[in-house]
Amino acid sequence: METKNKILLIVNPISGDRNKDKMIEEVRERVKEHDMKLVVYKTDGHNDFQKIVKRIEESQPVRLLVAGGDGTVKMVAEILEDEEIPIGIIPAGSANGLATNLGITGDIEQLLDIALSDHFIIMDTLLLNDTVSLHIADLGLNAALIKNYEDSSIRGKLGYMLSAIPTLSQTEYPFTFKIEANGEKTTETGILLAIANATTFGTGANINPTGKVDDGKFEVLVFKKLDLVEIVKTLYGEVEMDPEFVSTICTTEATITCQKKIAFQIDGEYMGETDRVTAKLNHKKIKVAVPHNKMENAAPR
Repeated sequence: METKNKILLIVNPISGDRNKDKMIEEVRERVKEHDMKLVVYKTDGHNDFQKIVKRIEESQPVRLLVAGGDGTVKMVAEILEDEEIPIGIIPAGSANGLATNLGITGDIEQLLDIALSDHFIIMDTLLLNDTVSLHIADLGLNAALIKNYEDSSIRGKLGYMLSAIPTLSQTEYPFTFKIEANGEKTTETGILLAIANATTFGTGANINPTGKVDDGKFEVLVFKKLDLVEIVKTLYGEVEMDPEFVSTICTTEATITCQKKIAFQIDGEYMGETDRVTAKLNHKKIKVAVPHNKMENAAPR
C-alpha cells in the first residue's frame, strides 16, 4: 500500500556547484528512514510556478524540501498559503542569504537533520513593489554591485571583490532618499538604503543586528557614507553600529523615493533601476524548519 506521507523535493539543477543527482539520492535514503516517499521536481525555467502548484495538488505533501538558492525558495514561498506546508531548506545556490540568516549550514547530513526536524519558525514575508522578499533588499551601491557581479564571468567572493572596483568608479553617489513611514517623512543622504526583514547578507555581513524574521516588522536602514572601518565591523558580525554611519527606522510599511532611478535588488536578484519602492509586510507567512538554537531567538508569539 502506497504511503500517504509524501515529501516533495524541489530542485534547481543549475544553481550553485553541489552535485544535485547525488544529493537527491541522499535525500531519498533519509526520507525512507522516516517511512515516507520522496517526490522530486526539477525546475527548468519553463512555467515552474504552475508546475509546482500542480505537483503539490497531486502529491499532497506533508513537507516541501527546497534545494536551490534564494530565488527558488522565494518562488515556493509565493506559491504556499499561510503556513500551509512547512519548508525545509537545503541551501544549494550561489547565493543562500535566507539560509545564512536562519543558521542553516553544514554538510548534507546536517542540512537534512534541520530540514526534516520539527523545529520551526513562522517567518514574515515582505512585498516590495508587489514582489515578495524574504530577507534583504536594497537601493544603491550594493544593488549596483550585484548587477556588475551578474555581468561578470567570475563567481564567488572573488567575483564580488572584482566587481566592486567598477561599481565604485562608475556609480554616482551619495543618493538622496525620501522615506515615509510611521506617519512621518524624512530625507536621508547615503550610499545604500536597505529594507531588511533579516540581519545579514548572504556574504555574512551583519547590517541589521536587531532584526528578526518573525517579529511582525522590518527595518529601513540608510548607510550614510563609505566607511571601510564600519563595513569591516559588519563583516565580522559586530553589532553596535555608529548612528553617524547608519540610521534605522522600524516599521510595517514604508514608501521610499529617490531623486533619480538607481539600482535595486531583492534577496540577491538585480531588479533594474527604480526611483520608488513601496514596502509592506505581506499577509503571507511561511513555516520553515530551522536549527534548534534558532528557536531560542524566535520572537514571542
